[in-house]
Amino acid sequence: MDTERTREELPVAGAAVSPLPAGTRLLHIGPHKTGTTAVQGALFAAKEEMARHGVDFPAHSRHPIEAALAACARPAMMGDTAPTERHWQRLLDQVRATEERTSVISSEFFADAEEETAVARIVEQLGGDRVHVLVTLRPLARIMPSQWQQYVQNGLRMDYEQWLEHMLRRPPYGSPTPSFWRRHRHDRLVERWAGVTGPDRVTVVVVDDRDRDALMRTFETLLRLPEGLLRPVPETANRSLTLAETEMLRNLNKEFRGNALPEELYSRLVRHGAIAHMKNSCSPTPQDVKIRTPQWALEAAAGIGAEAAARIGGMGVRILGDLEPLSRVPESAGPAGEPRLAPEVAAQALFGVLATVAATNGAGKGRSVHRTPSKELVKVLGHRCLKRLRLR
Repeated sequence: MDTERTREELPVAGAAVSPLPAGTRLLHIGPHKTGTTAVQGALFAAKEEMARHGVDFPAHSRHPIEAALAACARPAMMGDTAPTERHWQRLLDQVRATEERTSVISSEFFADAEEETAVARIVEQLGGDRVHVLVTLRPLARIMPSQWQQYVQNGLRMDYEQWLEHMLRRPPYGSPTPSFWRRHRHDRLVERWAGVTGPDRVTVVVVDDRDRDALMRTFETLLRLPEGLLRPVPETANRSLTLAETEMLRNLNKEFRGNALPEELYSRLVRHGAIAHMKNSCSPTPQDVKIRTPQWALEAAAGIGAEAAARIGGMGVRILGDLEPLSRVPESAGPAGEPRLAPEVAAQALFGVLATVAATNGAGKGRSVHRTPSKELVKVLGHRCLKRLRLR
């Protein structure tokens, strides 16, 4: 392998990628559903090897979500730990400890910074003119179904077509998910950050879904890393839910909200229990019904994408890849079939809840549920049930 190619310009998606100056603090702000989870997993897995090449990943976890939320003054996901200034200061301390070395920070939640004052604070505290912002983009038509099911994973009860109506046809388009256009009106997102850093310190990468390795190669080249160092990590794959899985969860959300249960319970048992175990134990099959976007919404999204592409193209920022797909109307996939949840999928979701209960203060402590052996979890759960029966 010719690792010296990473020191020179490397063609990616039709454009030449020049490495960033040594000592740069590369800030990847997403937005959501543009390959962020895969990038964060690869960076974290290669943390030690990158350090040997002069690049630091200054975070103790794959994704410093609380720090990013705190920096943007945004609330946590439903029931999760509330972000505080302490989380942000901890990340800043880790960044400052890299001193003059190159470093990379990645969180799609930085795209939630709504005001230029918040953006300016983030940039200044991360290093001012040492900060280079990286924005990854995909067509809205690809993002919308993924974001809808992600919102459902955070408690949304509205079905897909209703949600599209609100986002595309009901001004001011802020309800029920105001974060969507803050993140995905991509021209305004790029403009907010370029207005603080200057366009010469913003790179926009249009993600090519036909070449899943291209984004990793772009990061390697920008950071002067050997080719092939960054690789996808399977267990960090953030797969989307199928339509049946999302509909099951959406109906559960109705029951959860209708009975006024504590949000912490939703975070622990549903998101980090049922959903996490189901996603990591069950892979979608060709028979699963996908989330289909109606033709009118595809056309509306392409129109917004065309406006955004035209504006971004005139901002003077560096663009890697082709902006044209952002304005393309994809072919309609036709009507969706009836979503049916396979019994084994429902069983894995239910087991995820049981496993989380068993893992609390017992088996699996310090490990995520899906990485704890099933026999161990069942054993602890059984012992607990017997113990409670005896106490009664």
